[in-house]
Amino acid sequence: MDDGELITRLGALRLEHRDLDAAIVALSAGSDQLQLARLKKRKLRLRDEISAIEDQLIPDIIA
Repeated sequence: MDDGELITRLGALRLEHRDLDAAIVALSAGSDQLQLARLKKRKLRLRDEISAIEDQLIPDIIA
């Protein structure tokens, strides 16, 4: 993927991550703990994917 595609993907992932935040807050009041756990796992996977893309866009500088 080129940088433009990565930036587009990154934006979509961040949006989904924020949406999951809202869904988790809404579900927290309920009793569906299984669904809540699934959403939290999905959120963590998204965070990992976001981090991986950010690492590709901003390479480490060896000092």
